[in-house]
Amino acid sequence: MLRPGSVIGILGGGQLGRMIALAAAELGLKAHVLCPDKDSPAFHVSAAHFCAAYDDFDALARFAAGVDVVTYEFENVPLATAEFLAARVPLRPGAKALAITQDRLAEKSFVRDLGIETAPFAAVDSLADLEAAVAQLGLPAVLKTRRFGYDGKGQVMIRPGEDLTAAWHALGRQSAILEGFVSFSREVSVVAARRGDGAFCAYDVTENVHREHILHTSTVPATLTPEAARKARAMARDIGDALDYEGVFAVEMFVVCQGSSERVIVNEIAPRVHNSGHWTQDGAVTSQFEQHVRAIAGWPLGEVSRLGRAQMTNLIGADVHDWHALLAEPGTHVHLYGKEEARAGRKMGHVVRVARDPQACANLPDSEGC
Repeated sequence: MLRPGSVIGILGGGQLGRMIALAAAELGLKAHVLCPDKDSPAFHVSAAHFCAAYDDFDALARFAAGVDVVTYEFENVPLATAEFLAARVPLRPGAKALAITQDRLAEKSFVRDLGIETAPFAAVDSLADLEAAVAQLGLPAVLKTRRFGYDGKGQVMIRPGEDLTAAWHALGRQSAILEGFVSFSREVSVVAARRGDGAFCAYDVTENVHREHILHTSTVPATLTPEAARKARAMARDIGDALDYEGVFAVEMFVVCQGSSERVIVNEIAPRVHNSGHWTQDGAVTSQFEQHVRAIAGWPLGEVSRLGRAQMTNLIGADVHDWHALLAEPGTHVHLYGKEEARAGRKMGHVVRVARDPQACANLPDSEGC
């Protein structure tokens, strides 16, 4: 357990690292950030920063020497980097979570082996493998790189009649996974926290809408039956326990309707604070960023009750230019990331709108408190 005044090391200097550092400061903790990008938003709010590559082991050694625990804001931290740091200072969450979630095939296999449903999938390492996988799973299907894909990157939809060779070349002829298409009605996620001693809590299930493969809105509570919501949180807990996880994580899921019933299918695991949990900054008693700091510090987890019905909207690219009008909008909470260039597809900030309802502040039947 860390004491106030301790130092948290953060790998990655984007907006998630920035918001973790801000949450740490409110709890009397300092943040040191290491990132190769000299314009990292997290550098602006950290007590110290290291502008260095993730494979610069001299810089990593200096970084580790000045912190009490290390965490990360993105899942593509090189495994060698995580293991190097874990040998010198506590790494939370641990390298196991990275090793599994960095590889889509390993991740899907891990979830399936827990008895949790995923989309059907098959490994693809060649064009012949792709042809065999299509014969097994059918079309439409999605061909995805095994590593380094997010916000729709590193994937190709293959529809009936389309050229498999073209799809294989479009993905760079690299190790991949073919996922059978799931006919889902909605996309949801569970943002949860777990401490090293097994203490666990999950926020209300969040309903997500994407535009051009990038998250547009997250709304709570999700339109979901109480039983499906309970099952979704139970899946998240099983995943967290199996990873021996420490910190905040998210599980992205599909909702599939079967008559009047619903079931949830796991799509991906994010071993970090998550975009779909940004609503918690203004719509929950404890934000996901404070919760992450509490968890990796070994402190009591915070209350996760909603303060009302909440919706988070991402500000992508030029959307951020409306900052003045958004600030003037009653009840709207604006969060800007301090990025200088508003490029297309770039996350520049987000806004949270909360409709406060006294009944929504209570622990609802489909909520799991701490």
